[in-house]
Formats: sequence, C-alpha cells, structure tokens
Amino acid sequence: MKIFSIESIPLRIPFTAGGRSEAAAWGGAGLQTVDSLIVKLTTDTGVVGWGETFGFTAIPAVKLVIDTILAPELIGRDVTQLEKLMLDMQKKFHIFGRSGAFIYGLSAIDIALWDIAGKVANKPVYQLLGGSDALSLPCYASLIRYSDPALVRENVGRALNSGFRHLKLHEIDIDCVRAAREAAGDNIEITLDVNCPWSVRDALDMTSKLRPFNLRWLEEPVWPPENYSGLARVRQEGGIPVAAGENASTLMDFQHLLEARAVDFIQPSPAKMGGLTELKKVFALANAHNVTVMVHTFYDGPGLLASVHASAALGGPGALIEWRYFDLEAQLYGDAIIPNQGAITVPQGPGLGLEPDADVIRRYRLA
Repeated sequence: MKIFSIESIPLRIPFTAGGRSEAAAWGGAGLQTVDSLIVKLTTDTGVVGWGETFGFTAIPAVKLVIDTILAPELIGRDVTQLEKLMLDMQKKFHIFGRSGAFIYGLSAIDIALWDIAGKVANKPVYQLLGGSDALSLPCYASLIRYSDPALVRENVGRALNSGFRHLKLHEIDIDCVRAAREAAGDNIEITLDVNCPWSVRDALDMTSKLRPFNLRWLEEPVWPPENYSGLARVRQEGGIPVAAGENASTLMDFQHLLEARAVDFIQPSPAKMGGLTELKKVFALANAHNVTVMVHTFYDGPGLLASVHASAALGGPGALIEWRYFDLEAQLYGDAIIPNQGAITVPQGPGLGLEPDADVIRRYRLA
C-alpha cells in the first residue's frame, strides 16, 4: 500500500474564552481565532489518515514544507514502513533544521500514518501502542492568559462548573495566580505554564512568591527553553515541581532534558516533535528516568486524538489530557471529543477513532 497524496489543510475557527486574551506564546493580544493545520494522507487503496501539526503563526512555513518538500518525497512510499519513513525523512532533511517547520510537518504526516495503520488493522491506535482498559481520561482545563485577576477568577469558576478538577493557568502575574487559587479552593489541582519568560535568578525569585499557591507544577519558567541546567537549578532550589518539553523536538532533546534532571514532568508535544513514532520512544525514555510524561496537547484535531491514544496506552494511571479551554464556534469532531465532567473519551474506532467533520473543514478552510 503506497502513499498516493498528501494534502495540507489550514483552518481558522473563531472562539471565545470568557474574555479577551492577553499576548502569549501562541498569539497576540486579543486573539479570537484558532488557526490550525491538518493533513489528509490518502493511500493508493483509498484509505485516508488524518494528522495535525502545531498551528497559529507557524502554519505558512509548515504548509510550504509539506507541500513542496515532504509530500513530493513521500508520494509512492510504502505506508507500512512507518518508522523507516520517518527516519529517512529526518536524515535526508536534517541539514534544514532539527526543529520547526520540517519536524512539525513530519509530525502531522506521522500521525496520519498511524491513523491509517489502525484503520488497516481495524484497531484503535491505543491498541497498536500496547493497549489499555481506560475508556476515558481526566483532563485539565488549559486557560488562556487573561492578565486580569477578575477574569481569571470568573473563568476558573466556569471551568469548575463544567466539571474540571484540574486547571492550567498561563499567567505570569502573582495576583492572577492568587485569584485562581482563591476561586478554586485548596482541593483543585492547579498548574502554571509561563512560557519561558525568566532568567534562572528571576525564576527562583518567582518560585518563592508562588509556593504558597500549592502548584502541581511550574511549566517552562526559564529562558531559553533549552537551558536545561538552569531549569534543573530551578527544580532543585525552587520548591515547586517543574515541567517542560513542549519545545523539545527530537529524541536527543528529551534525553538531554532528562539527563540534566531538569524536570519532574516531561511534556512531549506530538504535533511538534515527530508524531506518535517519536512520542512512544519518549515514554520509554522517561520511564527509564522515573519521570512522569504529561503529553502537551494544545490542539483540537488529530494531534489531540493522538495524545489521547498515547496517554491511554502508555501514560499509566496518573495520565492527564490537556484540554484547550476555548469555546470554539465549531469542533472538528462535533461533541464526540468534548470532555464530560472533566474527562475525555478514549475513541474506540479504528485508527484515531474519529473522522473530521467535512462540513467544518469546508466552512473554515483558509485555502
């Protein structure tokens, strides 16, 4: 069975989130649309697989790489040689970068190939990864950055009323974190992702202010994100568990991160770091270092489904799924993937288990 075509499809879906967003890593201030890039891979026998890469402002570069470099190279290749295909592409194009557009594009293609593998085997992807008896997984509501304590308080309340018992903030202001903890109470787990803003010294100063709020983890406190020794120092001296990994892109990146003893929670992002083929290796590597994997899933499409399958099969009893707490105008999978009382269903159909809504794609497609 050969790869017949690879189509990259950019989508733009409006959303609200209980208030206007402040500027953050994934977009500018007042962000009101989610831009995503999904990939449709079709075999010469008509089997279709779907993948997704990290979106927002990365889309034009990734789409160009997929359309003009990766797709022409992969057309006609054997879909059953999935791991060999990914290694061949990494080796052939390594000179153009081991992160960014090439790896992002390969990630989407890899996820689509796993979708096809599951469909051909008539098994859900989680069974191909080792199996699971989990029918659902708990989620944490991942809120936008509001930079306004009143809005933080309001939207923490919204998330709790929706049934979530785990929350992620993206705030960098102490008053906003305090507002979240006061609104949530002591029994709700709160994590804080600050998106790499501080020097090591500044991060340590901030941990002393954040410790009273009993954070489950502090995510990416140090600039630059690859300063693993600095991250390790924050972990050792800051008194708050540390999480990182969404900006790591190759297996060696994760090995270096773990060897530095820099994290308590490691966060591979499958739509950025090589797809499920690389993700399953990171799980094995993390297990060898006795570090918990919390897959980064700031997606709504096939990237999210890939994370659910991997977490169900490989993540163990403590696995959590990141749910982007946006009120999207339309969902790619309708209601099938929306969490119920803070838990997301593990799809049971072949492959990724759900098919994107063709009407949603048609309505919100950019090109």
